[in-house]
Amino acid sequence: MTEPAGGAPLMTDAQPPRGTVKAGDGARASSPAAPRPRRRATDWRKRLEITLLAGPAIFVFVGFVIFPVVLAGYYGFFRWKGFGPATDFVGFDNYKIIFQDSAFHDVLLHNGFILVLSLVIQGPIAVVLALLLNRSIRGRSLIRVLIFVPYIISEVIVGIGWGLMLQTSGAVNGLLDSIGLGAFKADWLSDPKIAIWSLMVIISWKYIGFAVILFLAGLQSIPSELFEAAAIDGASYWQTQRAITLPLLGPTVRIWAFLSIIGSLQLFDLVFIIWGQYVASTAGTSTMATYMVANGRTSGNFGYGSAVAVVMFLISLVIALIYQRFVLRRDTAGALTSGKK
Repeated sequence: MTEPAGGAPLMTDAQPPRGTVKAGDGARASSPAAPRPRRRATDWRKRLEITLLAGPAIFVFVGFVIFPVVLAGYYGFFRWKGFGPATDFVGFDNYKIIFQDSAFHDVLLHNGFILVLSLVIQGPIAVVLALLLNRSIRGRSLIRVLIFVPYIISEVIVGIGWGLMLQTSGAVNGLLDSIGLGAFKADWLSDPKIAIWSLMVIISWKYIGFAVILFLAGLQSIPSELFEAAAIDGASYWQTQRAITLPLLGPTVRIWAFLSIIGSLQLFDLVFIIWGQYVASTAGTSTMATYMVANGRTSGNFGYGSAVAVVMFLISLVIALIYQRFVLRRDTAGALTSGKK
């Protein structure tokens, strides 16, 4: 405030006149204070719910999956008999022996052979059966049940039953004799040229029902309007299957292939029950899992068996990651439904 010569004060722009309110002060004075959102309480509630719901599952997963893998990796560096503390540290010697052992090379080939044939044999047969059972035919429900029954039967029962039938004096050779085809009798379980194919027959019979049911579920998710539009356009049945059904069934087929690959790499029960841990190697049906048991637990060298388990885990993990990266990526990213422009 300045005062001119006449004594009357003059107001400058720097200070507003008395009794006036600056712009915005009245609004701040008159508006009540907004309540703060209760974000902290909500966040803690969500965290508590997640902990209570996911905590037990995480605990079980860590205790029965992660911890055994870490423990196997630890014991793989020791020569350990399975009891007492592991003190005989050998470093990577167990792993060197694994990759230098010709028997392990053989079981790798066996697992690869089983993997490829499982996809080649079971996949096409299961797709054809699913397409047939997806149509309105008499006795469809009964046929579905009969196809799925082998999958729910215990591996022990399947192994014992097929082992008895495929013996030299078993039901299969007896049937061939009774129908005049005795010249085709063979040693289905001991001949290295035949045993692996006998195993593939058993595996296909056991697990093809799972693939059929899975494909049927995938077929049910395909909209019927697509088939009606194809029929209006004059497409035949097989043209419709080739242009509509098979492409839309692709995600289900890829998921089944992934499960089949992992199962082939970890195959143990049927081979161990039918051939045992020693006959399997001479018959050409041994797998990485039977090799692990025979050279680890049975031989009393649990450290070496743990190293084999780690190698099996790493092989399965690498194949799973590669498959997910290059095959399942479109499905997990939702590219089939959203599409890329």
